[in-house]
Amino acid sequence: QVQLVESGGGLVQAGGSLRLYCAVSGGTFRSYAMGWFRQAPGKEREFVAGISRSGGSTYYEDSVKGRFTISRDNAKNTVYLQMNSLKPEDTAVYYCAADEDRVVASRSATSYGYWGQGTQVTVSS
Repeated sequence: QVQLVESGGGLVQAGGSLRLYCAVSGGTFRSYAMGWFRQAPGKEREFVAGISRSGGSTYYEDSVKGRFTISRDNAKNTVYLQMNSLKPEDTAVYYCAADEDRVVASRSATSYGYWGQGTQVTVSS
């Protein structure tokens, strides 16, 4: 079974940075488009960033463009989300997801068949 495990979340002040990690085991990592989603209390799950199988194409929600960077290392079976200039509105549980059916990451959560357990990111003002 494919497993995704996120780490790197925590509490940070506004303007600070965090780097999230998603370790993938099982399956064939290089065949998965990968995405990061987040969900705040009372809100629906929201697309944050996506990356293609090779890492050659990346996509971002408008509100995080210029602040967040998604990357992957297929040799290490790991996808990353570097988050800079964090804002209180970035506070959410962040989830890593894998899509085995597409080359380029989808912005729709329904496209992803595998999900991690989530890691909490809290940004204080």
